[in-house]
Amino acid sequence: MGSEKRLYILDTNVLMHDPTSIFRFAEHDVYLPMMVLEELDAAKKGLSEVARNVRQVSRFIGEMMHWQGVTDLDEGLELREPEGLELSVGTGRLYFQTTAPETHSSLLKDGSFADNEIVSAAFALREAYPGREIVLVSKDINLRIKAAILGVQAQDYHNDRALDDLSLLYRGLRQHDEGFWDDHPALESWNDGGRARYRIPLDDGNGWYPNQCVAIGDEGGVEALVKEIDDSSVMFQLIDDYYEGRKNVWGINARNREQNFALNLLMDPDIDFVTLMGTAGTGKTLLTLAAALSQTMDDKRYSEIIVTRATVSIGEDIGYLPGTEEEKMTPWMGALTDNLEVLTQPQEGGEWGRAATNDLLASRVKVRALNFMRGRTFLNRFVIIDEAQNITPKQMKALLTRAGPGTKMVCLGNVEQIDTPYLTETTSGLTFAVDRFKSWAHAGHITLRRGERSRLADFASEAL
Repeated sequence: MGSEKRLYILDTNVLMHDPTSIFRFAEHDVYLPMMVLEELDAAKKGLSEVARNVRQVSRFIGEMMHWQGVTDLDEGLELREPEGLELSVGTGRLYFQTTAPETHSSLLKDGSFADNEIVSAAFALREAYPGREIVLVSKDINLRIKAAILGVQAQDYHNDRALDDLSLLYRGLRQHDEGFWDDHPALESWNDGGRARYRIPLDDGNGWYPNQCVAIGDEGGVEALVKEIDDSSVMFQLIDDYYEGRKNVWGINARNREQNFALNLLMDPDIDFVTLMGTAGTGKTLLTLAAALSQTMDDKRYSEIIVTRATVSIGEDIGYLPGTEEEKMTPWMGALTDNLEVLTQPQEGGEWGRAATNDLLASRVKVRALNFMRGRTFLNRFVIIDEAQNITPKQMKALLTRAGPGTKMVCLGNVEQIDTPYLTETTSGLTFAVDRFKSWAHAGHITLRRGERSRLADFASEAL
């Protein structure tokens, strides 16, 4: 092993989380202890995401052994790009623990613990190659603490992050004061199809994105969406006004500027993918359902509404649930039921009218489990993915690639309420979707910040 490259020792949970992680260390080398291979072997059975990732890691290693005709792994394997994947693979090698594992510290006498075996392997490498930088990579903070106690450098796995800090995440809203008009004296304005449009020179570099929300002045000021960006200018147009006393969507009005932007994104037929982020009570689900019902029942733009979400519990699991797929999903769809009750209150007809409305909506609103989405294609559907912060980037890709012609996808979530193990604010599928789609001309995003549920909910969100 050369001494100029770092040697990264991968913990099992890194490979379980990202099977391509062995290719993600540029020109540096990667090392897999025997205990990691044992743990991978024990976790390969099943239909879970983890089991699939483990099997993929084994296939990658097997393919590299086959391509290179290697039977003796003392010299390791050259890391090469796997077939079918476009990865930027460096010039490093993949090494394995080819000697019998030993416990190298009195602090780790119990070799029955897998973590101790992995730390022992890292400790042995540090002693065998004193001139080389040895780094243990693990998503387990306790393992990193053990490594630090023994003087072994340890790091978290960062390549799965969409961005380094959540504060850098695209908000979807660009705000300016009234001085905006003075700062752009070369502004052009005209009316097209009853909508005012403005074009300004592109003089401040990056920061403008397609379908970005633009607010100029205080509440009640100019509200617009960016519609065109070229090398020299930005064009945006005024949006519809859904405030109280003006237009509404299925009886729902916007209570603040961000909700007005959200309704415009949801009602725009040119936008195929919308992401709404915000804390509890900001109106994400209500606005989305109202837009879905309006475009499905009134405009006939979509044939059906499909709602799905990750089935991750806040507390202990309640066990198996009886019934059909839709009946099993009922406990997870309380938010859907609550908002449908608000949206299906007919002014006339009493109980009979309400029952008829509910029956009609039940035929158009379908609840589907996330588990059975692979292989499906949705045509002319309005698909709502609720609690999307609990979805991994792979699951998000699997869901969004289900969209067929005429389908609109909407992701709702709050990255401050992640319940899925090993997912963080910066590695959530929702964060990935917001970051990767911000430059696409048919996607829109807005972060809702003002709660409109109740004064109790608003105070609880801030104080607890």
